[in-house]
Amino acid sequence: MKRAIPIAKPVLGREEEEVIRKVFQSGMLVQAKTVRSFEEAFANYVDVKHGVAVTNGTIALDTTLKALNIGPGDEVIVPAFSFVATGNCVLFQRAKPVFADIDEKTFNIDPSDVNEKITAKTKAIIAVHLYGQPAKMEELKEIAQDHELFLIEDAAQAHGAEYKGRKTGGLGEVGCFSFYATKNMTTGEGGIIMASNDELARRARLLRNHGQTEKYHHTILGYNYRMTELSAAIGLVQLKKLDKLNEKRIRNAKMLNEGIRKIHGLTPPYVEEHVKHVFYQYVIKVEEDYPLERNELAKHLEKMGIGTAVHYPMPIYRQPLYHGLGYDKTICPITEESCKRVLSLPVHPSVDHKDIQYITDACTH
Repeated sequence: MKRAIPIAKPVLGREEEEVIRKVFQSGMLVQAKTVRSFEEAFANYVDVKHGVAVTNGTIALDTTLKALNIGPGDEVIVPAFSFVATGNCVLFQRAKPVFADIDEKTFNIDPSDVNEKITAKTKAIIAVHLYGQPAKMEELKEIAQDHELFLIEDAAQAHGAEYKGRKTGGLGEVGCFSFYATKNMTTGEGGIIMASNDELARRARLLRNHGQTEKYHHTILGYNYRMTELSAAIGLVQLKKLDKLNEKRIRNAKMLNEGIRKIHGLTPPYVEEHVKHVFYQYVIKVEEDYPLERNELAKHLEKMGIGTAVHYPMPIYRQPLYHGLGYDKTICPITEESCKRVLSLPVHPSVDHKDIQYITDACTH
């Protein structure tokens, strides 16, 4: 029998409904005590000093770069293989994103290529923990320290992931999370900045609230980047569920691995040693010797009721937005090849063992 298995599905229930009702009843909808509670709870979870909640993950990165005084003439090294916001946030500052290639196994930014891309204008490195697997932070931290660069974690896909026993978001100078609907935990829309540096957190708070130090007293050019009480209330409930939701993703990934490994021409995700991969996405590679080309497999699975996605179909520097910005000669060969091969399969907590068997059977035929 044909099943319906979406590529993503938020896990929301009565607890989330109840806290939303309480916020409605309070009459306080914008940034207040619930946001502060969420900031504190998430910072404690990651084990950093400060949490600064904002409207979404893109704004978390944008605010971070602004707080670090990244601006015109500066360069920031980012992975070529990521969601476009990773590069765009650098453009927001009128700075230049410099694209580094990735590790062919993990799809995360390659430290050796980062090292090659550093110039006198480089001010920061953005390390994306892609699909829920931490980047090689030890090597990246060493490079950043040697060249006196800021190391920023884009942990938008890595809530609860760990690198050598420490949670992502607390491994670099600053960490940024997204709470978009399909993430490992959600606030609907929302984001948060993680920092242990007092001055960095202070500047981020100013920037997200019109540069106000007190009501109607504005000391810097700021923005309206505030998180709502509604979002924070949902976030507090979701944070309590996060570890269990991640356990289900990890369990589902292990079961998918068992089936995918048996299929000639499909390569399951590679997981580094010393990391906890939380599988925001379960991404296989469709190799040349598989009977179907990647897009053909996606269409076949769609006909079977199985949702798929391509994360991501092109390097950031090949997006139409980047045409004419001086990236015509940029080539990251591993990224280029990965864009042709990757395919995301359902791994979210609502997937059960029967779904997984159905998915692997569909990939076999």
